[in-house]
Amino acid sequence: MSADGSIRDRVGDIPTPEFSSTPVTTAPALSRARVAIVTTAGLRAAGDVRLWQPTDGSFTVLPGGARDVQLSHFSPNFDRTGFAADLDVVYPVDRLEEMAAAGEIGSVASRHLSFMGAQFDATFSTILLDSGPAAARVLREDGVDVVLLTPV
Repeated sequence: MSADGSIRDRVGDIPTPEFSSTPVTTAPALSRARVAIVTTAGLRAAGDVRLWQPTDGSFTVLPGGARDVQLSHFSPNFDRTGFAADLDVVYPVDRLEEMAAAGEIGSVASRHLSFMGAQFDATFSTILLDSGPAAARVLREDGVDVVLLTPV
């Protein structure tokens, strides 16, 4: 580790998953695509008071029309200032609605997904084997073609 103890030095030896194949699909032109947001901001729908836990690999479904989502990230060190100033910093649903109205994308999904980004399971086994496939099913049920990932 370098003298400054950079994050890169601390995480460089963490094992990463290896995949036997990489599924590929061709999305339609954006002007015809249905777009959903998947964020790692640890958002919850209004009224859901659960806090994310450090090993929580689950996800929350956010209704497409909801603008009263709340940040429930477990870490007190998580910088919330951008979210407090403008929801679209971490959950750009208004920008997607504007893009749909302008014909730049086909439509906005009726549901979006939020994970808690700080994951302590270096194997991501819960996400790979459980919540990831479950999240994909939600998106497929909504006819989503393209996902906008907002890694927070």
